[in-house]
Amino acid sequence: MDTDRISTRLATLTREHLVPGAQLAVHHEGRTWTHEVGLAADAAVPIGSITKTFTAAVAMALVSDGDLELDAPLSDHLPGVAAGELTLRHLLSHTGGLPSDPEDVRTTSLRHHVRQALRELHPLHEPGAGFSYSNIGYSLIGHLIEVTTGMSWSEAVEAVLLRPLGVRARFITSPDADVVAGHAVNAATGRVVPVTQSLTPVDAPAGALAVSAADLVAFGRMLGGAAPHIMSPEDLALMREPVRHAEPFGMADGWGLGLALFQRDGVRWVGHDGTADGTSCHLRINPADGTSVALTTNGSSGWGLWRELVPELVDAGLPVADYDGMSGLHHRIAPPPDCTGRFRNGDVEYAVRAVDRERLALTVDGEPFADLSLFDGLVFAMRDSDTGDTNQTGRFLRDPGDGGIRWIQIGGRLARRQAAKVS
Repeated sequence: MDTDRISTRLATLTREHLVPGAQLAVHHEGRTWTHEVGLAADAAVPIGSITKTFTAAVAMALVSDGDLELDAPLSDHLPGVAAGELTLRHLLSHTGGLPSDPEDVRTTSLRHHVRQALRELHPLHEPGAGFSYSNIGYSLIGHLIEVTTGMSWSEAVEAVLLRPLGVRARFITSPDADVVAGHAVNAATGRVVPVTQSLTPVDAPAGALAVSAADLVAFGRMLGGAAPHIMSPEDLALMREPVRHAEPFGMADGWGLGLALFQRDGVRWVGHDGTADGTSCHLRINPADGTSVALTTNGSSGWGLWRELVPELVDAGLPVADYDGMSGLHHRIAPPPDCTGRFRNGDVEYAVRAVDRERLALTVDGEPFADLSLFDGLVFAMRDSDTGDTNQTGRFLRDPGDGGIRWIQIGGRLARRQAAKVS
């Protein structure tokens, strides 16, 4: 692994993407190497949704201890919760059919929050029938952990995982949390503005942790099989195995129990990505050889930095895997008429309209989001309305019964078509 080349390229990409600071940590061939640009090595960066993998690891430790069951109805553990056929396996793999988030959060109690959401949110599909990325699903896992352990979610994460791991994480929902500030980056104007973290306490199990890249690598090594062993080898292996019907199109090549799956040259890597307010962070693990790679950035443009860094790492002798939805786009097609319309995921509305014979425009809750170019298989490339980036993809999905377009999937989230309004 050519660390000099990696250091030079990371510094260059950090400048080019206007990212104020970045940490890169790598464990490879028995040693750990770190490099920082504009941040201290031990600075805690809000890691957003990578928190979900920490929550999943705690839940799987409880499964190994016999305190939770993967396939038991949630009502077995949470009496009085209207969860239908939902199980912990569904929640961990985002196959429960739950929307992403409720918009109207009226409580600071995790218990009240998830029970209210289950009463009011409309499922996207039957449990186990598909994949839709869900933050509320991980809030529900957090509540399950609280009920099972008798501790708060943060106390359980600290006791079950962080302390054995030797990681000093910060919880960004704590008023005195010492965390790195995120930054909103406008590449067109060159403006970089500090932003504050806005996550609510009830969303904490889905995104409230802040750690360094070195901390993430230590966590990644554990998920690859190194000590500490907080769960059985069999349950750890389950986290890294693909779940049936978990198709996270636009995010990863597959999904396990709390871990995304990625492929490179026939080798399976696992990990997770996360964005908080003004941060972008990434974790990859190769269980076959124990390699663990983590990047943390405190700029909203860090995602683009990561996408450019991955091939540089490969050329430097570190063949890390990432998802590339653009590689499968071949034949451009004209959009069918039933691509247009309104689609809903929980309280979020996606609206698609035709711009001309070849392009569609997507708005989210009435705000311009992206221009869409359609390809074979109803897959589309997205041109971001704010940044102009064109490296993300989504797709439309047809109803297997009547053949009509029923869903749109963006960033792994499904949105169901809504009936046309009657004037």
